[in-house]
Amino acid sequence: MLLLAGNRGYRVEDICERLDISRRNFYYYMEFFRDCGFIVNKEGGLYSIDRESPFFKRLIERVSFTEAEQIVLRRLIEKVDEKNAVVEKLKEKLGGGMDFQILNDSRTNDQQAFIISQLHEAIKYKQMAVLKGYSSPHGRTKRDRLVEPFLLMNGNNEVRCYEPASGMNKTFKVARIQQVELLSENWQHETEHRQMYTDIFMFSDEQRLPVKLRMGTLSHNLMIEEYPLSEPLFEQEDTNHWLLSMDVCSYAGIGRFVLGLFEDIEVLGSQEFKEYLKEKIQGYQIG
Repeated sequence: MLLLAGNRGYRVEDICERLDISRRNFYYYMEFFRDCGFIVNKEGGLYSIDRESPFFKRLIERVSFTEAEQIVLRRLIEKVDEKNAVVEKLKEKLGGGMDFQILNDSRTNDQQAFIISQLHEAIKYKQMAVLKGYSSPHGRTKRDRLVEPFLLMNGNNEVRCYEPASGMNKTFKVARIQQVELLSENWQHETEHRQMYTDIFMFSDEQRLPVKLRMGTLSHNLMIEEYPLSEPLFEQEDTNHWLLSMDVCSYAGIGRFVLGLFEDIEVLGSQEFKEYLKEKIQGYQIG
């Protein structure tokens, strides 16, 4: 096992000679390793054991702390007021082992921090998970949801998951999750995962819609004041005009802005956005 898990592969003859075993025994060993959960590779006649084998992962879990366990330990250590060398050494070890950015928000309590850490681990290792006791939007029902978490969103307040039961990508509120149970099964539907995007107007969707505008001084300044994230998206055309090219998740946000300053904005694209504005204007006229 030590030989095959090293940095090189070995031929059958090399292993048999080194360990003084027969070829038949060698193949028995390979079959035994596979049955125990090892990934045995053979490339160009060279045998090796993949370090990503589930067996090794289970072994590491037994002799080291998971990220979730490290977070809990770090939380407990931070509550110790007394300064001493042991506490400082523990903080140094734990701090060097992982990124504690998800705990920096003081609004995140211990329970939520642990849930976020479990979701983070599921995403990192592409594991399926069960969101235990997830509350419905109106809080009337609670039930477990089997999901494939793949993206933490909005300051770790939401998690994007694929739900096999419904065959849909859904966004779940972390605050509504009572507990996260990590499963040993890996993702089964990674090709179905769809990222959720959020535009500067705070509309979210799986698709993005391109928009291009020519804006005058008034609309340019108001856009930056109301939506500061738009500033780097501008390109100055001349003294009094700026070009804005960006993607939105819905025409509702940008449409409201354009219709409010219609005389100061020229819509260059897309054609779908132009049609959207025409429908809105016709609706206003009919009303």
